[in-house]
Amino acid sequence: MNTPQTLEELLKNYDPTPLEFDPAVDGDEEHLIRDDLLSEKERLKDVITKLKEKNRGDRKVRR
Repeated sequence: MNTPQTLEELLKNYDPTPLEFDPAVDGDEEHLIRDDLLSEKERLKDVITKLKEKNRGDRKVRR
């Protein structure tokens, strides 16, 4: 049967030195891709809203 381990036993091999940051592994530009996609989405929503307003005339468009 498994016996519960103490905190000292669990952390006996713990090494507190910082790890190296590798952009190829850690996804260096993923946040930039997401920001680009979100800004493009906002731009396209504005284009669609303007086209719908143009088609409907003076009525308000909700999105």
